[in-house]
Amino acid sequence: MKRLLILATSLTFLFTGQSLAFASVPNIGPAQLKLPIVNSGEKSNYHRIVALADGSAEIVAALGYKNDLVGRDIASTMPELASIPIDTNAHQVVTEKVLAQRPDLIIIDGNTSPANAIATLKNSGIKVVKIPNSFTMSEIPIKELAVANILGTPKAAKLLASTLTAQKFAPSKLKVAFLYLRGTASIYLVGGKGSGTDSILNAIGVTDIGAKNLNTPFTSLTAEALVKMQPDVILLMTKGLESVGGINGLQTLPGIAQTPAGKNRRVVTVDDSLLLSFGPRTSAMLPILRANIDMVAKQ
Repeated sequence: MKRLLILATSLTFLFTGQSLAFASVPNIGPAQLKLPIVNSGEKSNYHRIVALADGSAEIVAALGYKNDLVGRDIASTMPELASIPIDTNAHQVVTEKVLAQRPDLIIIDGNTSPANAIATLKNSGIKVVKIPNSFTMSEIPIKELAVANILGTPKAAKLLASTLTAQKFAPSKLKVAFLYLRGTASIYLVGGKGSGTDSILNAIGVTDIGAKNLNTPFTSLTAEALVKMQPDVILLMTKGLESVGGINGLQTLPGIAQTPAGKNRRVVTVDDSLLLSFGPRTSAMLPILRANIDMVAKQ
């Protein structure tokens, strides 16, 4: 439940937060990542798709069926989908928008709301299918396969999964701590076991020092805990860093300046819509994230 709250808060902040530039901190944004698109030669079962499940429009496009999309969720933020209408107001489905697009398929998940809007769509006679959420690396191909099975394109799912499984990273002794920060709301958390970020850091060969020390997905940030962990690098969401006033503001938080990461300003950021998206763009994000971590670790 707390992971869902973190994701929802991140997306809300993404579209309402003030944007600041911190050139000294390497950041990964949507424009840097090319969406992997496969071509299996299979024909989709549907040709007017409204993808409301988090990141599902991204998956439909990556499977090779972008031209069949007529509406999307707010979490599918990549530039390649800019021309596809967003059918939500914040996180709330707007039924009038969806129905006006005359879809033959609507994809939802456990986060799609409100319930009365979903009921209206189901009662309209349009095919509505629910897919699982993905909160870890291992769940990405499961979610992609769920979408592919709906479309009747299992070969495309295998091709897309290979873009992720083909990546290998050399083990590193670097210790990375993920901090979830929303300074304007006084939210300061350390990612632990099950945060989702632990599976990402494990995949790129570094140690998630928070997950190694904390058994819950997120724990309130304390100086004692952070000093004990002694992270070499700190990983943040882009707007999380902005919310505390950039790297200078970060160094004033409890315990930050007493860690190798804080002393040496070893910080990397990833766009709020990307880090925990667990979709097709994750495979493109991984090598850049590892490269950025290795680069700042030399500071």
